[in-house]
Order: sequence, then C-alpha cells, then structure tokens
Amino acid sequence: MSSGILYGVGVGPGDPELLTCRAARLIGSCDMLAIPHRDSEKCFAYRIACGAVPEAKDKPVLCIDMPMTHDQSLREAAYEAGAERIAAALCAGRTVVFVTLGDPSVYSTFAYLAAKVSAAGYDVQWVPGVTSFCAAAARLKKPLCTDREELHILPGGANAEEALALSGTKVFMKGELNALKNALSERDVSAQAVENCGTEDERVYGSREAIPEDAGYYLVTIVKEKEA
Repeated sequence: MSSGILYGVGVGPGDPELLTCRAARLIGSCDMLAIPHRDSEKCFAYRIACGAVPEAKDKPVLCIDMPMTHDQSLREAAYEAGAERIAAALCAGRTVVFVTLGDPSVYSTFAYLAAKVSAAGYDVQWVPGVTSFCAAAARLKKPLCTDREELHILPGGANAEEALALSGTKVFMKGELNALKNALSERDVSAQAVENCGTEDERVYGSREAIPEDAGYYLVTIVKEKEA
C-alpha cells in the first residue's frame, strides 16, 4: 500500500464562501480531516470547512492539540505528537487534509507539523487560502499597497513602536493590543481594524479610537502610511 498525502489547506479568515475551489475539492475527497484543536466543535477552521463543504461533517477527524503557550518545550512536544499521529494515518494510505485558518504559510501551526511529517519521508502539499489581512482590506475597501509601497505583516503589537517607524503599510495580526494602541496614540497615527472578519461576529472599526480594549484575538489592524 502506498503512503497517503498530507495537505495543509487554508480555509480563509471566516467566510465559508472564501474557500478556494481546490480547498473545497480536497476537503470533500480526503479520507480524514486533521484539525488544530482537541475539540472539533470548538475548532474555528473546522467549522468554516463544514460550512463550505457539508460532507466534511461525515469525515473522520484527527484532533491535534496545539496548546496556546510560549513554552517552546510544550509546543515542540505537541508538534511531535501531532506529526506522529498524522504519519500513522499516512502510513495506512489515507489522504489527510489539515485545515488551517487563512493561509498555511502565514503564522500557521501547519508549518511546524509539515516540517516534521516531511522529514519522516511523507508527501506534504500546501494549499493557499485567503489571508485575514487581505479579507480585512477588502472589507475596508482599501488597497494594502500601491505603486512601490512596502507592506509589512506583523504578528502582534509587542514591537509596535519599531514597526510603526517602517515605511509603507503595516498590518498587525493578533495579540498585544494594548501595546499597539498605546504606540498608535503616542505617534498620533490613524488606523482601522476588522475583528472576526467574514463571520457573524464581524466588527469594523474606522479609527484607532474606535478599537475597543477588549477586542478579540482575531483582530486585524491596518496602518496606512498614505491613502491611495
């Protein structure tokens, strides 16, 4: 029996209609879905996939626990355990689709699993998806960059002071909101943001002042150096 293939499939930021045709086809035809959560009912990426591909609900689900921690040893142990479970399914000849929010190449846990599964000798394919910052820009009806304008994607607001000094458009994804808001205020920089883009809980904030202190994890903040 030949080994199966692992596909890392980006399911977009939240709206099931933003799945690509290839993503939907692979989700519908795979032998097993793998998700970055211990509970499928609480996995955002899984819910998006099921919303776009109803038959996904009938697929066997491999729950890979990905702890939200800065402890590198705990994270490494989780990646190793997850990769071993996926490899076992591949060894049995199953095609596995690992669903991940946005795009698998942008701050995705899939990257860590893919490296380990690939190192074990299995075929791993990456399937791009719509990123949250592209969806947020579309929601705001603004270009992220034009002409020769630079675009910077940041993982959070911890180093906002340094990031805001960069030329071009800055996109801040997830985390350290207080640090980001403080830096924006100190520099008197305007910003817009979208929370939970593409979902029923979507919120659009037209200014930095409008961004609430308790905004959720799925917040994308866009700082434009110049308007098109």
